[in-house]
Amino acid sequence: MADTEKITINMSPVDLGNIDLLVEQGFYATRTDFIRTAIRNQIDSHGQAIREAVQRRSIVAGVLVYDKGDLEEKRYRNEKISVRVLGMFILEDDVTPELAAAVFTEIKIFGVFKASDAVKEALKDITS
Repeated sequence: MADTEKITINMSPVDLGNIDLLVEQGFYATRTDFIRTAIRNQIDSHGQAIREAVQRRSIVAGVLVYDKGDLEEKRYRNEKISVRVLGMFILEDDVTPELAAAVFTEIKIFGVFKASDAVKEALKDITS
């Protein structure tokens, strides 16, 4: 994978023991391999529901990136942006907190939001 995010999960000792046993038996290379496989299988099993939700809610699936030029153009046209992303939303480092706050009205991320801490702080009231 080109880009990954680290997460932490809590699980019972019995569940963890079951995973370790499957790894020891050679079904999976590592605990991580098991967990990734389980997650992918669940996403695949709910694929239709995900596609319908993306379509119904006008969600961008994948990576959405805005830079200073993109947002200055929106601000010049007095356009406001409501963003819904399934995947990754990136505001480049050249985007200032003031510019972002002037353009965005809502940000809903199902995944990862990458922006400077100052920009995230400026947008915290409209981000979920």
